[in-house]
Parts: sequence; structure tokens; C-alpha cells
Amino acid sequence: MSMNKQETRGFQSEVKQLLQLMVHSLYSNKEIFLRELISNASDAADKLRFYALSKPELYENNSELRIRIKVDTENKTLTISDNGIGMSRDEVIDNLGTIAKSGTKTFLSSLGSDQQKNTQIIGQFGVGFYSAFIVANTVTVQSRAAGASVDKGVFWESSGEGEYTVADIEKIERGTEIVLHLKADESEFLDNDRLRSIINKYSDHIVLPIEIENKNKEDGTVTWEVINQAKALWMRKKSTILDEEYIEFYKHISHDYENPLIWAHNRVEGKQEYTTLLYIPSQVPFDLWNREQRHGLKLYVQRVFIMDDTGQFIPNYLRFVRGVLDSNDLPLNISREILQNSSLISSLRSALTQRVLKMLEKLAKSDAEKYQSFWQKFGLVMKEGPAEDSANSQVIAKLLRFASTHNNTSIQNVSLEEYVSRMITGQDKIYFITADSYAAAQSSPHLELFRKIGSEVLLLSDRIDEWMMNYLFAFNGKQFQSVSKADKSLDALIDENKADQKEKEKQLQPFINRVKILLGERVKKVTLTHRLTSTPAIVTTNSDEISTQMEKLFTAAGQSTPAVKYNFELNPSHPLVKKVLQVDNEALFEDWINILLDQALLAERGTLEDINLFIRKLNELLLK
Repeated sequence: MSMNKQETRGFQSEVKQLLQLMVHSLYSNKEIFLRELISNASDAADKLRFYALSKPELYENNSELRIRIKVDTENKTLTISDNGIGMSRDEVIDNLGTIAKSGTKTFLSSLGSDQQKNTQIIGQFGVGFYSAFIVANTVTVQSRAAGASVDKGVFWESSGEGEYTVADIEKIERGTEIVLHLKADESEFLDNDRLRSIINKYSDHIVLPIEIENKNKEDGTVTWEVINQAKALWMRKKSTILDEEYIEFYKHISHDYENPLIWAHNRVEGKQEYTTLLYIPSQVPFDLWNREQRHGLKLYVQRVFIMDDTGQFIPNYLRFVRGVLDSNDLPLNISREILQNSSLISSLRSALTQRVLKMLEKLAKSDAEKYQSFWQKFGLVMKEGPAEDSANSQVIAKLLRFASTHNNTSIQNVSLEEYVSRMITGQDKIYFITADSYAAAQSSPHLELFRKIGSEVLLLSDRIDEWMMNYLFAFNGKQFQSVSKADKSLDALIDENKADQKEKEKQLQPFINRVKILLGERVKKVTLTHRLTSTPAIVTTNSDEISTQMEKLFTAAGQSTPAVKYNFELNPSHPLVKKVLQVDNEALFEDWINILLDQALLAERGTLEDINLFIRKLNELLLK
């Protein structure tokens, strides 16, 4: 074989690290290398089909796409070849020498010495081509892009350590051929029966034929035996598909190492005709929070692959969903631009969104433990739903889970349906509090009244929670109410004698006026509160004003907002407030009021503008 422009190049550092970890972590399930290489070959055929819609000449007078496998027992090699889209020299270097996925360094930094953990994390990343080195000492690749001239073939070879060789060669047939020079103890993969069993286990669903070479020992003639069904799995009747087939198909399309949590397979006929096979993963993809990464379904039109990661059919808050959509109504030449502006796309998106939400509703009702596992992994993403999908906000609300004062745990396992079923007599709102942490929410003085009357409060401490609650207005006719906001419905919960309260407020009006004059513009207003039991004072915001947590969100995002103006509410029954009432010395009175206000601000905000000044003033008062 004549080679030109031969050069030796170093692997990207992340590739070296991934190769070392993969070979050691995945060795116990080494047969998956064949699944991964066949899956890549299938993708190459899908891409050729798609590009050939507008450029039929790419088929080069051979439109019979297939994958072929052959063994050479004498030289101990296993060859997997396809006649798909193929690769140019630059594409070979990009695809086989580097990992283009954004976030790779962060991902690899999470890997350590725990082999079981590494196996799961590598599965999140996708195993791919490099799995070949689990069983091979050396891997040789020959490829030529469809439509390129014969002399534009590319040679690539590596022992999977630090470097690889790349060169130009002549290659008659388009597509890619991968030759694995097997390690001495991997001769099991030179047995056709063993290869058949692996392919039937992992790759029976592949749409194009997978052929294995059979040599006649007597005359040396070669025949090719098709060993898979070569029919789109999603087009088969559900009754004929085993769970194992659904699971392996999921691994094929998602490159996930773990089994899916649940799936749903549906065919719709009538005004629209389409088939969907949708999966919910059991683990978080490593790039779930990468906004630049496209997430979505594989789109087929009349069984012809069109594109990967088609996010137009699934809203962003369901971006963890994987699967296939095969439509009979979309045009074969559909583009991403058409996908953005089509009533048919909008209708399909709505139907698929409802399908996924129904899957999750069914799971929540049938298997609470499994749903809880889902929530712990994908709950933060689901919390984007109320803002993004107002049409389904009530269904999404059913699926939300919260920590609450009902359970002494930070685990988010309380549904809104459960909360409503426990509402006390006379309660007409769903109470919640947002804070920087579960501990801060649980210990907030705003909860004192609710503990006293036995009313449950939802404890929200994820950063997204405050934003979410701005779009979650009601559930089952019950409005949401923040307990850190001033509201008449909260005052109505107080079961003390209202006449006594009015009399006390009248008596203490001079004290309130004195505090108002002292604090001036530092607070919006000063009032008495009867909502507290063991805390001398709190600060609240009005129901129509920005909350503390929302202000923090804007600040973290680099957006300026007007400073929050608080109401300062004093507890007339608390010994400290009673003590301050008796203070005549104006300077001492000022110190006490400032300490009480700073205490309330500290409890509400978690910090103060000058916390050292607060400590010094507090120490001075303690000494007095």
C-alpha cells in the first residue's frame, strides 16, 4: 500500500487520559467495543443517506449500504467496514485524534481511582471508537469520504498510547474500514459464532444489514451472511420487541452505558402519522448543563435518517429525553430552518411533550421510589418547566417535588398533591419559603407561626426555585404564598384575641413612631407582628415587590436591581423588645434598634453590609 504525506501526531491530552481509564474501567464488559464500532458504522450510513437526498452522486453507483465483519485467524485481526459517508484527512484527525465535546476537561477531572464509578461516568460521556483499544494492541483505519476521488483515502494507525500515524492512500471503496490487531488473550473475537451472539445481543436493531464473512474451507470461496433483522426497531410491532432489544437500542442512540429508566413506544395515525420511541435515562448525561450542546431526538422521515439531536420537538426542560421520531408527514429535504417555522413541528412538539409528561406521571404513580431516583437526577431541569411551558404548568406542578416542614429531611420528596391533602382547616394557600440553603430555610423565623399552628411550609433552597415560583401561580385552585412576604392571609392565621392585639398596637404606637423616626429611609415601614414566638423581629417585603432571593439571582447574573426596601416587624411579646421599650437613653435605644434590625436582616439575607460593625456593636451591648 502506497502512503503519501505520512506524519506522526500526538493525541489530545484528554484522549490519552480517556484511553487509559477506559481500557481499565470497561474491561469487564469488553464485548461492547463491537457494539460501539457497529453503531458508528450505522451513523456513517445514516449520514450518507441524508446527504445523498440532495447529492445522489455520493452513492458512487452503489446505494446498497451495509456493514461487514470478517476475521483473520492467522494474523489475529478483526475487521469492521462500512460503505457509508467516510472521512477526509482533516475529519480523521478531528474525529480520531481529539475529543470535540465541550466540557471534556471538567468531565475527565471527575474521574478517579474508583473503577465502578469510572465505568458509569465514562458511560455518560459515550464510549465510541476508543473502545477498540480494550481488545486491540493496534488499530488501523482506512477511510475515504463519499464523492472524493480514489487517491483521497486516509490511513490512520495507533497503539492507543501517546501518538498516531496518519497518511494519504488510495482507497477504491468509499466508507471506513477498521482493523483491530487483537491482543494475545482476545482470540474469542476471532470466532464467528461468538461475534454472531454479540451482534444479536447488542446490534440486532441496526437498520442496515450487518454481514459476516463465511469462507468455504475446501475451495476458499467467500459468502456474506446477514446476521441481524435489519429493520427499524421502532417500526416493528411492540408485541414482537423484547425489553432487551429496547434497552440495546437506547444504548445505540444515546451512547449511554447504563440502562434507561423507562421508555414509551407509540404509533400515531390519522391527521398526522408518526412513530415515537422515547426514553428517560437513569443517569445524568455529563453535558446536560451545557447550553451550547444540542439535545433532542433522532429525526427520521419515512425511515430515512435526517438529523441527530433535533431539539425542536422537545422543550428545553425535557432535554434529557432521548429517542426517535419517524414522521410520514415531513418532507425528506427538511432543514433546521424549516423546523423552526412550521405549524406541523409545533403540533408534533406539543404531542411529544405531553407524551413525556404522561410517562413521568405514570412513573410517579406506579413506582414512587423509581420516580424519586429520577427527581434527584433531573429535578433541577424539570424546575425550568413552569417558566418555559405555561400550557402544561399544572401537569409539571404535579411532577415537582419539595422538601417541607412535614419531613425532617432536605430530600425533595413532597408532592403538591400530598401538601394540599395535609392543609389545615381554614388554610387556603400553599405556603413556601426560599433561602440559600435547606438549613437556612428550615431555621427561618418566618416559620414560627406555622410550626405553632401546625401548617406545613415548602422549603425551597435551589437557586432556580425563586425564579420558578414567579411562574407557578396556583395548584388545584390554591395560590402560592411566600411566608417572607407581608400578606393579610398570613395575619388571618394568628389565633390570638384580635381585640387584645389591637389594644396592644394602640398602646405601643408611640414606640413604633420612635423607631420609624430613628430608622428613617433604612426601612419601608415599621409595624408590630404577632406571627413570631421566639424571635424579636423580622423583615418582610410586600407581595408586589422583588424578594431577597430574586435580588440575589439578578446580582449573581450581573444585573443591577433597586435595593430591596424591607418592612421591619417587631414582636411585642419578646423579652428583648419589652426591654428596649423601657430604654430612655437615646443612644442606647438606637444601638438596640440597630441590633434588632441587623439580626432580622442577617436572618433574611444571610449576610450584612458591615458584619464586623454588627459584631462590635453587639459585643458592646453585651458588656453593658
